[in-house]
Amino acid sequence: MRPCQGPYLRPSCPSCVTPSPSPRGELTSQLAVACLGAGVVTTLAVVQGQDPFTALGITLFSAVAAVVVGQVL
Repeated sequence: MRPCQGPYLRPSCPSCVTPSPSPRGELTSQLAVACLGAGVVTTLAVVQGQDPFTALGITLFSAVAAVVVGQVL
């Protein structure tokens, strides 16, 4: 095993690349796109008779979940 592999990475090793957190602007745009996608589906649910506040809650939850999963993967 090379010295920079494994659970402990040396910051001085040039071949060790650690992922950096996403900038706030990228997270905001991901959240906006996820809300738009989830909003289309929940709009159809409201048209069919679902409570608008329930639909809004589902939209926000699914958008946040999509961004969290996207950041983890």
